Formats: sequence, structure tokens, C-alpha cells
Amino acid sequence: MEKFDVIIIGAGAAGFMGAIEAGRRGRRVALLDHAAKPAEKIRISGGGRCNFTNIHAGPKNYLSANPHFCVSALKRYAAADFIARVEARGIQYHEKTLGQLFCDGSSKEIIDMLLDDAREADVDVRLSTSVERVEKTADGFSLETNNGALACSSLVVATGGKSIPKMGASDFAYRIARQFGLAIVEPRPALVPLTFSAGTLEETAPLSGVSTEAIVSCKGTSFREALLFTHRGLSGPAILQISSYWREGDEIIVGLAPDVDVLARLKDARQTKGKLAPQTVLSDFLPKRLADWVASRTDATGRIGDYNDARLKALAAAVKDWRVKPAGSEGWRTAEVTLGGVDTNALSSKTMEVKTVPGLYIIGEAVDVTGWLGGYNFQWAWSSGWAAGQVV
Repeated sequence: MEKFDVIIIGAGAAGFMGAIEAGRRGRRVALLDHAAKPAEKIRISGGGRCNFTNIHAGPKNYLSANPHFCVSALKRYAAADFIARVEARGIQYHEKTLGQLFCDGSSKEIIDMLLDDAREADVDVRLSTSVERVEKTADGFSLETNNGALACSSLVVATGGKSIPKMGASDFAYRIARQFGLAIVEPRPALVPLTFSAGTLEETAPLSGVSTEAIVSCKGTSFREALLFTHRGLSGPAILQISSYWREGDEIIVGLAPDVDVLARLKDARQTKGKLAPQTVLSDFLPKRLADWVASRTDATGRIGDYNDARLKALAAAVKDWRVKPAGSEGWRTAEVTLGGVDTNALSSKTMEVKTVPGLYIIGEAVDVTGWLGGYNFQWAWSSGWAAGQVV
């Protein structure tokens, strides 16, 4: 049976970071993954350019049953620390919007950096290796894999959540957690498009493919980003963001034309462009199909000059305060991350070690810490992996 100081299961962002840091400390490390290629989520992220962090990453950008849990790791290994690593490597990058950092070239640059760093740290990366059984032993852990038995003093679970199953996502981390008596915060798809019922879809069918800036709100939380109407419901960054806060039965509030005082514009048009149809006025600040739709659903016909204040207010409200109740989400198939996971009460926020099982660590997306869209989840992977890598 091969013996390592540290075995890390999951060759993604968190797993690589933990392995590299432990290897740099002189630990003998094996990094295992059931896939044939490493870091597939990194490869596809950011449209192939890897949105590797966000310069604004901080505790406020994360959801968890214990919102304070992420503070220690994010403070000790911040976005600036990973940016410094990227710059030292010579990887060119740019800020897209809202602090999101992307490679100028390909996400492969980040993967190659991690592979090279792992190689320099003497990490034994073993792909196409599935862990079939884990047991606690007197001096650590024993693992049965499809490629033989392994043993280690410290075991790190970095296998992520259930999002994007076509990339090999599984519930492995939750099974290990339950095996050792740890609680799980119900995993849910997050950063995911929302779907409509048949009746609502019939109403919004003419809008499929329309994209526009919007403020989308749910239960007091709001995001201002692009919104996209689809043949199944709503998508776009604003919707992906709010999906982490939405629950079945909740309504969302969509505010279109966020920079426009719609009522003032309508009143002005009544005075200066009275012969125009309401949808023509609306099309000055909304995509034409969306302007037509708003006018249609509010029965806004005739000439804008004939509208009294009450009718103008109703038309403005249809733009600024569209309330709709999604029927569901697109689910795990398209969810970018998992909401929920291993209960943070079971872990040390400083080291990510399981309090009741010395030597067992859980990091990354497997933990009940979920970031906003825009590089925040990668930063949690780097931070939590780094934290574990200092002590395993």
C-alpha cells in the first residue's frame, strides 16, 4: 500500500491549491481525480478565458448558513494574493465588469500554471483514479481506488458540488461527510437560469432572445446586470445572481431601464410627442420587442398625448416593477455552482479541518460557502485550498 503524507481528492481549483501549498511545505502529496483531464471547470469557465477571481471578493459576496465562516480564509489568502501569483507567472489578464478578472488568452494558462506549480512542489497528480472506499485508521486514512490501495496521514476532500454533472460532478463529498457523521446543508442549484410555467411562457414567448440591462430583486436583495429572455424563462447575469436567493414560490421583481426616469419621459412625450404610440415612446429606452410587449400587456394603445397621469403611472410601473413568479430553475444541468454543502459548523474556519475527525479536511465548493457570479467561487477555492495547504 502506497503511503503519502497528504492525499487530496479532486483536481480542481481548491484541490490544486491545497496540494501545491502542502507540497511546498515538503509534504509528500498525491492529488487524485476520477477524470482523465484535470481542472475541467477551470477550462470551461469564463467562456474559456477563466474568470479566475474578483478584485472585490469579500465575505459580503458569499452565501452560507454561517456567513462568518469564510472570513478567515478570504482574509488570509485574498484576491490580491492570487492576482500576484498570476502576474508572477506572466499571465496577461483584464477586468471585464464589476471587478471580474479574465485571462486575455485561454483558461489553459491558469491550468498550466497549476500543473507546473504542482510539478515543482513534487505533487503526484493521478488522473483516471476513482476513490471507491475511505476508512479511518489509527494513523490516518486508507483509500481503495480503481488503481490500488493508498494510505495517508491527512485526507482532503475537494470534489466540489453537484453542479454541471456532464463535467463529472457528483455527491462524493457529501457521502464522505455523512460517513463521518457531518451534517449537510441541503444542496441546491445556484447561479442558474429560472424557468416559467406554461402560461407565463406563452405571455413572454415574443421576447425570446431579447437582452437588456435590468435590476432584478428577490426578498430584499438586488442585482443590476444584463437580463436575457429565453424560450424557457429568464437567464443572463442578473438572473443567475438572484437565483441563489430565490426559492420555489418566491416572486422576483424586474426593473427595466434602470437609468431612466420612465414616468418623467412619458409625461414629456405626452407634451412634446403626443401623436406617438406608447410603444414608440418606450422604444426610445427599451428594445423594440420589449417595448411592444410592455405596451401590449398594459393595453396601452392609441396616442400617448391622450393618456392621463394614472395611465402613464401604470405604464411606468410595468417597466419598473414587473413582478413574476418563476416555476423553477434549469437545475443541476446548467447550474454554475452548488448552494449549500457540508455544514461549516463541522469545520475549523482557519484550517478547514473537520473538528471531530482529526486529519480530515473539506475545501472548496463542497463546503456550504457559495459566491456570487463573477470569480467569487474561484476565489473561495483558492482561499480555502490555501488555508488547508498550510497545515495538512
